[in-house]
Amino acid sequence: MSEVPLTKEELQQGLARSSFIAFMGLEVLEADPAREEVSMRMAMRPEFERGPGSKQWHGGPMAALIDTVGDYALVMMLRRPLPTINFRVDYLRPAIDTALIATARVRRAGKSVGVVDVDVYDEKRNLVAIGRATYSTLPG
Repeated sequence: MSEVPLTKEELQQGLARSSFIAFMGLEVLEADPAREEVSMRMAMRPEFERGPGSKQWHGGPMAALIDTVGDYALVMMLRRPLPTINFRVDYLRPAIDTALIATARVRRAGKSVGVVDVDVYDEKRNLVAIGRATYSTLPG
């Protein structure tokens, strides 16, 4: 790879470029170009609840977390925004009264498509969801 990967600090700054992503309040915990992994934390807030006062995560914000952290794992390596082609989520257990930590691993960063797997944990390190996403890596 000819490009120097983005740093943790550069990824954090990039999150602010989108109003929606900024609203999510993501914190970059780790950016490891050697392992092609990015980890981020997302705190619970009332807007993310499945039902008012339940403190249980709604699937929509969890899906947005998976899509965003997956995208940024490739962004770290390719240094440019990438559009999502497709992604899927498997919800494994409820996440209640906890922040979420998502770790994305690049599986392929090809000339036209990138594939990323994402694991989402609660603060007790219980696996609560998994996702796989594909992104267009074609120059824009």
